[in-house]
Amino acid sequence: MSAPACETPRIVFYRVSVEFDTAHGPLRVVEDVSFSVRDREFVAIIGPSGCGKTTMMNIVAGFVQPTGGSVTLDGRPVGGPGPERGVIFQEYGVFPWLTVEQNIAFGLNLAANRLPAAEKAQIVQRYMGLMGLGDFAKAYPKHLSGGMRQRLAIARAYAVKPQFLLMDEPFGALDAQTRSNMQDLLLEVLAAEGKTVMLITHSVEEAIYLSSKIIVVTARPSRIREVIDVPFAYPRDEGLHERAEFGELRSHIRDLVMKEYAAQQRQTARNLE
Repeated sequence: MSAPACETPRIVFYRVSVEFDTAHGPLRVVEDVSFSVRDREFVAIIGPSGCGKTTMMNIVAGFVQPTGGSVTLDGRPVGGPGPERGVIFQEYGVFPWLTVEQNIAFGLNLAANRLPAAEKAQIVQRYMGLMGLGDFAKAYPKHLSGGMRQRLAIARAYAVKPQFLLMDEPFGALDAQTRSNMQDLLLEVLAAEGKTVMLITHSVEEAIYLSSKIIVVTARPSRIREVIDVPFAYPRDEGLHERAEFGELRSHIRDLVMKEYAAQQRQTARNLE
């Protein structure tokens, strides 16, 4: 990262709960969750599938409102989406009818971000270069590989210069080699750009390799199981995976997550009785 995280919290969850109405009655997906994310901190949230991780990210994005408690951004309640937050989904989130350069420029054409044509072109060129997409400016997403489409999604999110990057399993659909390359590229870009990041992931290794703090959550409804400060400095490289401390932390977090998967399975079995 470009600088160490500052102590000032930017995002604050305070006793947050979320319930959704279903045909079978209220479904509680998040329960009494409190944590904070500091400026330029990279926070990964990990836990069983369907436990409510994405719901927490969607609250920060402004797509979901909490049923109880509060989420604030720089001391103000999150009331909806905003240009200071860039969201990247697993499904790439690019427009198939736009070329690579048109996709990256899309957010710059919105009223909140509109720029002079020359400045916009400069930004588009910068992010195509950073993401290795310069030779594909006129190509449509259908002509790109999965890794390239994900680089395009990141470039489009970055082009509007968000302060916060919210990432929901951004590399989950990629093969192992492409996923590793994308992780390294993300770290390189963050070192140059400096962002506050919230990552939702199922990969323990990915969480350790990328983040400065890991929040392990329980089976649904999500509660905080443990908050872990990752003890490895930036910059990071692939050699980190071979360190004994990395393996010990991986084993500890995997044990926590597997216990929550077991709890989730017991919960599912009770619901079927």
